[in-house]
Amino acid sequence: MINKPIHCDIFCAVVDNFGDAGVCWRLARQLADEHGWRVRLWIDDVAPLRQLVPDHAAGPVEVRVWPATWPTPWLAVDCGDVVVEAFACAVPSAYVEAMASRTRPPVWLNLEYLSAESWVAGCHGLSSPNPSLPLVKHFFFPGFVPGTGGLLRERNYDERRKAFDEAAFRDEFGLPQESTHELTISLFSYPNPALPELMRAWAASSQPIRLLRPGSREATQTIGNLSVHALPFLPQFRYDELLWACDLNFVRGEDSFVRAQWAAKPFVWHIYPQAGDAHRKKLDAFLVIHPAGTQLRTFWQAWNGQGTADWAGFAARLPDLKAPMQAWTKTLAACPDLATRLVQFCIERL
Repeated sequence: MINKPIHCDIFCAVVDNFGDAGVCWRLARQLADEHGWRVRLWIDDVAPLRQLVPDHAAGPVEVRVWPATWPTPWLAVDCGDVVVEAFACAVPSAYVEAMASRTRPPVWLNLEYLSAESWVAGCHGLSSPNPSLPLVKHFFFPGFVPGTGGLLRERNYDERRKAFDEAAFRDEFGLPQESTHELTISLFSYPNPALPELMRAWAASSQPIRLLRPGSREATQTIGNLSVHALPFLPQFRYDELLWACDLNFVRGEDSFVRAQWAAKPFVWHIYPQAGDAHRKKLDAFLVIHPAGTQLRTFWQAWNGQGTADWAGFAARLPDLKAPMQAWTKTLAACPDLATRLVQFCIERL
């Protein structure tokens, strides 16, 4: 066991633009803020961080650009005690060789993508010895059930939620105050061919709908019973506020998907499309374990390219979704968060 602050290097190769950078930053920030680790985030594209965390340079995490050509030789003393390669990105070979030359090799983790598939718990924590070097890599799987790595959630989340002033939030962005007759929806998704038809359904709805689109460059407009508001791109901590202010949230990828679950509001997930429709297995696996999965299934599958989205039918079920969404959040919050589990996993091996 080491008696100094643990030094952790996190490597992030940006593929899904905001998602990869967002998850890696949240983890890095939690390890530094809540666990006192000294963290460097090596990222090959800093641009997403400038939008997600405009003040990232002033925080406790040292952000370094992952160079296309890694400097050699890399010294063992410059390696972290813990090395995290996010989402199967490959740590530079010179860095790996330096890891192997340390008297005590670092704990080496591959932080995997989030999935609710049944095999995840059985693979979480498995080791993979390097074939030529005295190093062992462990697979760390985020997840929703015991036996997995859990989900990212800051210690002060509930405190921030309680302090949220929705009236001030709406006033800041020029939105009218909340109305009991109106449905407020946030929309953050990948390009989706189902969206035009859905917007037509919203415009024809008997219930007034206010659609908030963060990062949209479209003009604010009213179409029938639909009012569309373009909002600026919101940093991570402010995106939580958007989720709290809405009755229904459309989210995408991994990071906003997890944040929607902490918000305990009804939501619709646009999963990151994968070759061979592998993403559909992940979507269905989550619906199996979620208490409202049966009620969500048809609309979620349609939003992800399987069938036609029936807005009227889904809207009629929205009131019944509130209780299971809140129950699901309580179930998740009762388990240790991902950063805490990762720290414990590493300490046991240092």
